[in-house]
Amino acid sequence: MTEPFALTARRVFDGDGWHDDAALVVRAGLVEAILPTDALPKAVKRIDAGDLLAPGFVDLQVNGGGGVMLNDHPDVASIRTICSAHAPFGTTALLPTLITDTPEITAAAIAAGEQAAKEAVPGFLGLHLEGPHLSLARKGAHDPKLIRPMTQADQAALIAARGHLPVLFTTVAPESVDPQQVAALAQAGIVVSLGHTDTNFAAARAYAQAGASVVTHLFNAMSQIGNREPGLAGATLDTQGLSAGLIADGIHVDPATIGIAVRSKRGPGRIFLVTDAMATIGTDMASFTLNGRTIYRKDGRLTLADGTLAGADLDMISAVRFMHRTIGLELAEALRMASLYPAEAVGQAHRLGRFAKGTAADIVALSDALDVKGVWIGGRQVAGG
Repeated sequence: MTEPFALTARRVFDGDGWHDDAALVVRAGLVEAILPTDALPKAVKRIDAGDLLAPGFVDLQVNGGGGVMLNDHPDVASIRTICSAHAPFGTTALLPTLITDTPEITAAAIAAGEQAAKEAVPGFLGLHLEGPHLSLARKGAHDPKLIRPMTQADQAALIAARGHLPVLFTTVAPESVDPQQVAALAQAGIVVSLGHTDTNFAAARAYAQAGASVVTHLFNAMSQIGNREPGLAGATLDTQGLSAGLIADGIHVDPATIGIAVRSKRGPGRIFLVTDAMATIGTDMASFTLNGRTIYRKDGRLTLADGTLAGADLDMISAVRFMHRTIGLELAEALRMASLYPAEAVGQAHRLGRFAKGTAADIVALSDALDVKGVWIGGRQVAGG
C-alpha cells in the first residue's frame, strides 16, 4: 500500500465543520483521517499547506477552458485541457459541458467522455449535455437552428451512454421533452435538469415529480417569479427535491436576488455554484467562436455581438469569494456550495465534497485571503507550489 502523507494547516474544513491545527492524512489517493497536528505519527511525511484546507470544488457546468471549447473539439485531448485549466482555481471534479449542437457533435462528445472515463482523466467527472432539447423562447446563446424535440432515438442514446460514464447530466426543457422521457432517463441514472425553458410553475413541479432533480443556472434563461405565476424560478425555490446551479459573478444574477434565493430555498435540494465557464478560463483571449458565432470577452462578460450573455468568464474560487464577501455567507457555506452541494446533486457525496475516511483525496489549499495555494486530485498535486 502507498505510504501515507499528511497535509497540515491552521484550519481544515471537512465539508461540515472546522478542525483547528489539523492534518489531513492521505493514503493511496484517499482520505485516511483528520488528526490534530500534534497527534500525527512521526513517521508520516508532513507537507505544510498553510492556512486552510477544504474539499476540492465540483463544477457541474464547464463549457471550456484553456482556450478550448468542448463543442469545437469534442475529444479526450480537449477534456484533459479543460480539466487542467480549471484545476488551478480549485476545481478537482467537473462535467465538461456540450452546448446545443448537431447529432454528430453530440455523439462525438459522448464518445470522448466515455474514453476519458476509461483513461481516468484527472478531474473528469462525466458529461453535461446542455441541450439540444430546449425551448426556443429561452434559447439564450444556444443556436436556434439546432434546438429540437427529444426523439426515442435520442433517449436511447443517452441511456446507453450512461452505462459508460460516471455521471451523465442533461439539461432539457418541458417544451421539448415529455414527462415519460424524463422518467425513463432518471430511472436509468441520468441526472435530469430543467433549463432554457418558459415552463410554468405547475409543469415544473410535474417534471420534478417525473424525475427531474436539478435546475440549470437559476434565474437565467427561464420563466421568472411573478405575482400570479411563480415560473421555474419559483418552483426551484419552493420544491424541496430540486437542486439548482447558480452563476455567482454579479452579472448573471443580481446580488440581492442571490441573497433572497439562498435564504428562501427549501431543502433538501440545495443551490450550488457553477461557473458556466467558456474557453477563456486560464487564458488572455479576447474572443472565441461557438457554433460559428463570435463571442466577445470584455469587463468580465462574455456576449454575442447583440449583447446576449454567452456563458461566463468565471472560475470557482472567484464564485466562492463572491458568495462569502459580497453575499455575506459564512465561508463554510460558500465552500459547501462549491463542493458538497454539487456532489450531492449528482449522487457523488459519498466520495466528493467532504473529507472522511475513504473519500477521494481531492483537496484545495487556500490562504486566508482565499487565494488558491495548492490543489490535489486523488492525492496527487496538480497545481500550486
